[in-house]
Amino acid sequence: MRNHLPILLVVVPLIAAPACLLLGNRRLIYLFSLVVAWLTFANSLRLLATVLVSGKLRYNIGNWAPPYGIEFVADPLSAFVAMFVSGMAAAVLAYAPRLVEVEIPAEKQHYFYSLYLTCLTGLLGITLTGDLFNVFVFLEISSLSSYALISLGKDRRAVLASLQYLFIGSIGATFFLIGVGLLYQVTGTLNMLDIARRLQELEIVNGQGIVMLASTRTLRVALAFMTVGLGIKMAVFPVHKWLPNAYTFAPNVVTCLLAATSTKVAVYVLIRLIYGIFTLEFSFDLLPMRYELILLSFLGIFTASLAAIFQSDVKKILAYSSVAQLGYMVLGVNLISAMGLSGAIVHMFNHAVIKGALFMVVGCFALRLGSVQLEDWRGAGKRLPWTSFAWVLAGLGLIGVPLTAGFISKWTLLLALAQEETWFLAGALVVSSLLAVVYVWRVVEVLYFGQPSQKVLEAKEAPLSMLVPTYGLILVMMVFGFWTEYSLGIAQQAAATMLETATMLKEVAK
Repeated sequence: MRNHLPILLVVVPLIAAPACLLLGNRRLIYLFSLVVAWLTFANSLRLLATVLVSGKLRYNIGNWAPPYGIEFVADPLSAFVAMFVSGMAAAVLAYAPRLVEVEIPAEKQHYFYSLYLTCLTGLLGITLTGDLFNVFVFLEISSLSSYALISLGKDRRAVLASLQYLFIGSIGATFFLIGVGLLYQVTGTLNMLDIARRLQELEIVNGQGIVMLASTRTLRVALAFMTVGLGIKMAVFPVHKWLPNAYTFAPNVVTCLLAATSTKVAVYVLIRLIYGIFTLEFSFDLLPMRYELILLSFLGIFTASLAAIFQSDVKKILAYSSVAQLGYMVLGVNLISAMGLSGAIVHMFNHAVIKGALFMVVGCFALRLGSVQLEDWRGAGKRLPWTSFAWVLAGLGLIGVPLTAGFISKWTLLLALAQEETWFLAGALVVSSLLAVVYVWRVVEVLYFGQPSQKVLEAKEAPLSMLVPTYGLILVMMVFGFWTEYSLGIAQQAAATMLETATMLKEVAK
């Protein structure tokens, strides 16, 4: 059974998605989707445990051996990402029903659950496939379902935000596909492991004599196209403009899912490209993009954090915060060290939990106050004490206060910068965390020190069905703030595996 776990993670939600359309009762559809999501999460936990104990797990589709057949591959990195993606999808779905009833028209709710499981299928497919073209296919499955999910809301601006995301996301997908096509042109294969081997083993003859295939201009262009395409998908500064509107005008449940999962999966693909297909020397010497990406990371961290400070819409505050937090992940990827890569990987997990919890808090306020405008939240600390306190706790994690998971991420990245003795960048990282204090505190100040608005005076506490999943994520954030064996520990193992792969590619190249 365990040998089939990689394919089960994708097939179960894939089959369940159209099945939702065949069930007539909305409550039955929800219960069916919830069972599928939690079953998928349970399978992902079992897969991660298997990989950590027994090593890499491969599954050949249709029993066709690669590189001619398509394979799914589960290693510590892909299994870890699949675990928290499926876990966040299950948690958000447990939180969802009250908001779905309010925010999505009744005649569209069965489409919502079908698209939700389709999006989950695409995200998990990206993390587990060993075929580069399949990465593009699953990327489009998750993206197309995301566009539709965003547009399902009652707010007319959701359609425009979805359309903007569609245009910009299609450009990113096209760039990525061009890179895949160029790689196939020069290697004749789409299997990622086979591509990596051929890039380092094959020699060609050009005007300079016999040279390695990996040093050709075509490969540089391919990696450049794929990096830009993934940069758009993960909303890295300055190609992040689609994200604030998409997060702000989407239904709150959709925002919770996308903020916790989609951009993290794009970061995963970038790690896989740099460390698992191309050598580090190729990525950072022949195509010197390390310092450019580090510069863009810090520009994104500071500009997005400053933008978040001046927003009056709480969802936009968190949206710009996500752009800033993605800067931390890209920074860690480009530090080329075990510590830096570990920091990036664990921050993917920690940020998914923290930002998922914060957007759940926003959904609780949206349900009871009918607004996500900061002005309408004045004085809510007394009328909605549990919801308000949830913001305080999750906000501490976003800032990176000790004993929260956010601290572990930032501390690991600081140690990585200290190892390289880049003290200026380390100082900038500390300053950027202070900016997070400002925009988190703005909300706290309004909640606890403002005169209650009319909406607050008429409101009551959020329902228990929404508060329990919210505080569940906050508890996870707190637990992994001091017990890091199964967060930072797995991230370190995943980073070691990727660096070992990069070293093997380097040895083959020699």
